[in-house]
Amino acid sequence: VQLVESGGGLVQAGGSLRLSCAASGFTFDDYAIGWFRQAPGKEREGVLCINSSYGTTYYADSVKGRFTISRDNAKNTAYLQMNSLKPEDTAVYYCAAPWDRSCPRPYEYDYWGQGTQVTVSS
Repeated sequence: VQLVESGGGLVQAGGSLRLSCAASGFTFDDYAIGWFRQAPGKEREGVLCINSSYGTTYYADSVKGRFTISRDNAKNTAYLQMNSLKPEDTAVYYCAAPWDRSCPRPYEYDYWGQGTQVTVSS
């Protein structure tokens, strides 16, 4: 199983970024995908998850109304669209996969990508 994030970078507050998570080594269609983030000095937190039926689960209330998750099974890729970014969204963002079709609890993920840095300047 391999998960590779991309799309991070430096953006001004109020801007947008779209992160991608390219998956390989498993049947992507059959499993949920989650996005997580870890800010400096803080614990990793769950952000959003999309299940195999395209249903979504928010793990973080702070991103509701600003972040959305999607998946393209034909490309084995999941996306995190981030709008109205705030400096407090600055973190390393990770995608992860559980051995589950449904979105599990945040600590129940089995495979992780290497992360991509998102920095939001004020």
